[in-house]
Amino acid sequence: MMLPAIVLLPLLAALLPMFTRHLGRRWCALLVALPVVAALGLLAQASLPIWEGGMQQWSLDWLPSLGLNLALRLDGLALLFCVLILGIGLLVVVYAHYYLPAKDDGGRFYTLLLLFMFSMLGVVTSDNLLFLVFFWELTSLSSFLLISYKQYDSAARKGARMALTVTGMGGLALLAGVLLIGHVVGSFSLSTVLESGALVQQHALYPVILCLVLLGAFTKSAQFPFHFWLPHAMAAPTPVSAYLHSATMVKAGIFLLARFYPVLAGTDLWFYLVTAAGMATLLWGAVWALFQHDLKGLLAFSTISHLGLITLLFGLNSPLAAVAGVFHIINHATFKAGLFMAAGIIDQQTGTRDMRRINGLWKYMPYTAVLAMVASAAMAGVPLLNGFLSKEMFFTETLQSDQLGALSWLLPLGATLGGVFSVAYSARFIHDVFFNGEPVNLPKFPPQEPPRYMKIPVEILVALCVAVGVFPAITVAALLAVAATATLGGTLPEYHLAVWHGLNIPLLMSVIALVGGIAVYACRRGLFAWYARLPEIDAKRVFEGRIQAVVRLAAGVTRRLQTGSLQGYLAWVLALVAAVLVWQLPNLASFTGERAMLPVDGVSVLCALMLIAAALLTTVLHRQRMMAIICLSVVGLIVSLIFVRFSAPDLALTQLSVEVVSVLLLMLAMYFLPARAKADSNSLRVGRDAVLAVLIGTGVAVAALLVMTTEIATISPFFLENSVPGGGGTNVVNVILVDFRGFDTFGEITVLGIAALGIYALLSDLKLVSAKYDPFGRPWAHDAHPLVLVTLSRPLLPLALMIAVYIFLRGHNLPGGGFVAGLITSVALLLQYVASGVTWVHKRIPGDYHPLVALGVLLAGLTGVASWAFDAPFLTSTFTHVHLPMIGDFELASAMLFDTGVFLTVVGASLLILANLGKLSLLDDKKETT
Repeated sequence: MMLPAIVLLPLLAALLPMFTRHLGRRWCALLVALPVVAALGLLAQASLPIWEGGMQQWSLDWLPSLGLNLALRLDGLALLFCVLILGIGLLVVVYAHYYLPAKDDGGRFYTLLLLFMFSMLGVVTSDNLLFLVFFWELTSLSSFLLISYKQYDSAARKGARMALTVTGMGGLALLAGVLLIGHVVGSFSLSTVLESGALVQQHALYPVILCLVLLGAFTKSAQFPFHFWLPHAMAAPTPVSAYLHSATMVKAGIFLLARFYPVLAGTDLWFYLVTAAGMATLLWGAVWALFQHDLKGLLAFSTISHLGLITLLFGLNSPLAAVAGVFHIINHATFKAGLFMAAGIIDQQTGTRDMRRINGLWKYMPYTAVLAMVASAAMAGVPLLNGFLSKEMFFTETLQSDQLGALSWLLPLGATLGGVFSVAYSARFIHDVFFNGEPVNLPKFPPQEPPRYMKIPVEILVALCVAVGVFPAITVAALLAVAATATLGGTLPEYHLAVWHGLNIPLLMSVIALVGGIAVYACRRGLFAWYARLPEIDAKRVFEGRIQAVVRLAAGVTRRLQTGSLQGYLAWVLALVAAVLVWQLPNLASFTGERAMLPVDGVSVLCALMLIAAALLTTVLHRQRMMAIICLSVVGLIVSLIFVRFSAPDLALTQLSVEVVSVLLLMLAMYFLPARAKADSNSLRVGRDAVLAVLIGTGVAVAALLVMTTEIATISPFFLENSVPGGGGTNVVNVILVDFRGFDTFGEITVLGIAALGIYALLSDLKLVSAKYDPFGRPWAHDAHPLVLVTLSRPLLPLALMIAVYIFLRGHNLPGGGFVAGLITSVALLLQYVASGVTWVHKRIPGDYHPLVALGVLLAGLTGVASWAFDAPFLTSTFTHVHLPMIGDFELASAMLFDTGVFLTVVGASLLILANLGKLSLLDDKKETT
């Protein structure tokens, strides 16, 4: 259970700020940090088998028939990312305590940060692809909330919306790719998929799968041409940038490339797509970083460039290149997180991030300057720092790649060029900020060093840059080895982590990059003049323009289709159905099957005639609303009798109960409408409706006749055979609802509860004027609560409740159950509203039914979760028989608790809708106040 604990601890910790924020930010940060430290401790313990080449797995059945299980996996790659997520996350928690403004208690920030941490841990440890996609989308949502943390800032809101749109679209592509992988492999288990690389690559769908998965990875990791969202996400607070845009969110796409490397890599298509995207991103980000005046803008484009570098390494189809990619994941996370934190310190102490103003800070903040310069040097690839080692491996792998044939020299050329600009923008970060004269009109002057403990996270990260750069074999070799082994899914190639590999071409490329970068920076004035002449393209403005264009298009389509006419909406739907019927019916060889027709009896004929007559009267009298409701109720009653005729008493009971509740709902709604509707249909519309009615009626009749007279194999025998041994009940319908298809029922009551809450929200502020006269001009009776109705309704309540309890208890073996019992209870209580008024009822029964809905859904959900305690899939039921004195044998089934949840939800939702609709008239309150 260590793996679930590691993932869930941040989620549980996310609840702490709600209870600790009143203690102050220091205590809030401390109490939030403790669960993260605990998760790191559990991770250290769980990682013991990983160092020996093993793997940790945990699984809990959820919906095994659909391949959806809650499964976690900790191998070397997952371990690496867990260390980055939890380790840098802990440093960000400490850093944010000092960074956030004094008026911010930090509660909301820490909650969102830990929610994001939980999401990322879920992504990197998921052993089920569907589970991975769920966490993937959760990272997009939680990062949206973090980027838009400063809600009052328009730039933050727009940047968050841009990030969510781009990464959300990529998430949909990833979902499609995962579904195709599951289709090809026959399983969504990541462990199974990783062993099926040959099967996937040889399948005809491989190009589609690859493109979809790469879309998910490229959008999340800001690869060209999806890179534009990342610079605008810098509107987030600096602790968010240090966490999301160095070690976590933007690395999620890189993680996806590494995780699917054994499955998708090794083909020419992978090489061309991934290498091209990586090279374009590397160069674009490196060049544009040099021209940014915003300190975080420079770091944002440098992040894009380094992400392109890692992507390019994974695209080279070389095991050593993949090892180098994993190595640079580690190095980039450390120096970039430190640089973002240093940028936040500078911003906090000077009041600006404009590098044209924050000059000469070495004089005022020498300690921070040293830390930032070391991290910048690591980013540039200066020897004796970690960035140098992975960049040397990068240069080596581009030299050894020959997949472009005669054009293979383009790869080392592009790599060297990217290195040149990397040095150039790193030099600008160092020189413009800490030297280059004196500060210019700083909002806060003179700047000074931040609080002592605010620098500790930066110190730790910078120390790691130096330690890995000088002693790689001692510090990072073991972690790199297990992570690279898990990435490759096979034998680790031979490589050596060393500061000196002798005089060779990669070293020459590093020297060219260092010297060339300094030269480019020295010539920056001419380059800046060239950049100033370029047409200005604001990605945010372009994006917002496209979004607004889509909104306008959607509004135009909506105006054309949503005219406010329900008749028109139905016509569109029915026209599509009619088109399908007209297209398919002529292809039928016969309108009847081989099954013999049932004999006709007088009662059936009478019911059929009554059904036809009621349906016709409903149509003819539809303008007389009360008569239409009465005729419609006759239709419902006849349908209930049809269910009885064909031995479906459960359906008959349900239909009858629903019919009563529906009639009550219609009666309450009709109270506020005129008794007669206006005749506003022209002859053209009537003709259209008549044609649709004939086509739909004929088509449905033929389809029903064909289905009912054709011998087809059904799953009914399975339910009949397993109802008693599998579900413990002889009422097959109820056993299906609460056991075999319990998940469907759980979803339905959840939707019912949400619908009830939505309707309540619509009705809560609605003000309608009650009608004072009937359609014939006669005033309504002064007695709103007739004595006869009141006298009859009150003794009916306990009788109806007793019947509801009886129907509920017998439901597992005889017709009944929680749904029907809930409807009977709702009707009984609604009768009290009608007879005695809202005020009278609310004096005796609390009028707030929200908790009842919530309790019902929660109870049904907890019944399903409880099965996990017995190592069974979600919503697995059990039953036993007990002997009670004077009663005898009595069956106890866990499904009864689930059915209780259904009962409570139905009662709560029905009353929440109907009682509040009835309150709109307020007739009883008006009568009682006069």
